Order: sequence, then structure tokens, then C-alpha cells
Amino acid sequence: MSNILIIKHGSLGDLIQANGAMKDIKESFPSDNVLLMTTPPYVNFMSNCPYINGVLIDRRLPRWNLFYLFKLKKMLNRFSFEKVFDLQNSSRTNFYRNFLFRGIDWSSSDTSLEKDQKKSDFDKEPVLKRMKVQLQKSLIKTKYTENLDLTWAFKNIKPLINQHIDGKYIAIFPFSSGKHKNKIWPYYYELIKEMKSLFAGKYNIVIAPASNEIEKAKNLNANVILNNGNALDLIELVSFIKEASYIVSNDTGPAHISSHLNKKGLALFGSHTSPQKVSIGENNMKALEVKNLKDLKVDTVISKIKTDLNEI
Repeated sequence: MSNILIIKHGSLGDLIQANGAMKDIKESFPSDNVLLMTTPPYVNFMSNCPYINGVLIDRRLPRWNLFYLFKLKKMLNRFSFEKVFDLQNSSRTNFYRNFLFRGIDWSSSDTSLEKDQKKSDFDKEPVLKRMKVQLQKSLIKTKYTENLDLTWAFKNIKPLINQHIDGKYIAIFPFSSGKHKNKIWPYYYELIKEMKSLFAGKYNIVIAPASNEIEKAKNLNANVILNNGNALDLIELVSFIKEASYIVSNDTGPAHISSHLNKKGLALFGSHTSPQKVSIGENNMKALEVKNLKDLKVDTVISKIKTDLNEI
């Protein structure tokens, strides 16, 4: 029995997108231990994933922290990995390849390039297509890479939802991580006010904030879903999205979850990336794309929501 390592640090949306690839890797190594190295926020969530046999933690401390790097190297050496699938494909993991995994069979974007193909050109392709090419170059059958299955992350969350609201709901995800403020559409307060008036008696307007978003969510005048005063964990979040009638989101993890659950909804994109590149907009989860999110009007978003919900 060999040990196989998958590296996927995050973010949430990226980790969700990699689930199909993880399943394909595991099915190609059914008798081996397939381990995932990720960051602390996703350890508990991914420990429930049936496609991996265990989770290793990488705190991603600065590369000049040699004490941490040697400690990480010592931990990884204990497993004598036969092969590494780098699904993060970052400058950091490329550094790891040379410093932590020298001489070990390595799969990454770099190893997937055709002769004379530039990585910058390869990286313009949709993320799921890139993962599919990468795995196929490593002779992995890609049955699930573009058709991932999140049913392992479902739980019965209806009793929790019923503590807060009664009936159907539209889930709003108006925030983003601090380093991606350019992804945030600035008019959610106005949108929620309009939606509460438009859908009164039909849909509740609900926000499930992360722990650092709770106070900001309370200022948006929507129903805020918490579990004993705390943010939903990631299993609960996936299940919350599954039960929603409609989703409105920035380009964040919940938008990716919604897309892969084929939920009806709308993701709002500025110029930071395109829906096609992150594989959103190809099913019931549609995208509205503008050059500057400040120019996307509330009326435009409301009109699309009304059309999708047959409320014209």
C-alpha cells in the first residue's frame, strides 16, 4: 500500500471544485492511502470527504520561516509519498516541489503543458478543464472531475432553518474574503430591501454569514441564519444552499457550491475574472458580468431574479 498526496490549500470555492478530481484520483488508487494537504479552515470539512483517507495541515507560514518548513518536511517524509497531485498549482506549491518533494513523481499544471505551451496560456482555460487535462496527463480516468458529487456533504438542516424562518427562502451571500474586496457588489442593502417588498409572503430573504461577517450581516435587514449564535460550519453551509429556492452571490465559495449543486441562482462578476474561467454559468446558476461591479444596477439584478423565478 502506497501513500498518495493531493495538495489543495483553498479557497472554499477552489476546494469544492477539486472534489471531482479527488474522487477520480481515489478511484485510480483504490487500495492506497490518498491524503489531502490543506489549510486549517478546511480540515474538519474535508475530513468528512469519502474520497480521501486523511487530512494533513499546512499553515502556509512565510517561506523564510525555515523552522516551519523543516518541521513540515519532517512530517511529510514520514509518509514516503509515491506521487503528489498538486491541484493548487501556485508559486508556493512549485516551491514545495523543489524543497519538500524533490525526486517524487509530481503532477501539476507545469507537468501538463504541451511542447512549447506557456503556463500563462494554459491558465486561461476553465479551471475544471485544466484539472481534467492535468489528471489525464497522469493517466487518471476523469469521470468525475467535471461532474463532481457533493452529496457526502449533506445533512438534515431543516430543523435549524425552521428555528429562524418559516417557508421557502432566497439565500444571499453579500460578502467576500478581505483580500478579495473587489469581488463585492456594493448594493446588497438596496437589493434586499427591494426583494423583501417584492417577495413578501413568498420567500424569506436569508443570509448565512461566516463568523467574521455576522455583525455586517445584521446590518443588511435580512434573516440571519446561525447555529447557537455561531456561523454555520461548512457541512451546514452546503446543506443550507441545497435547501434554498434561489441564490444571489458574489464570486465566492457559496457561488461555486450552488453551481455544482445545480441550484437556480445568480453570481455577480466584475473584471477580476470571468464566469467561464471558474466554471460558473453553465447550468441553473447563471452569471451577470460587468466590467465594474459599481455599474451593475439593482434593477438589472431584480429583473433577472424575477425572470428566473417566473415572477414577471
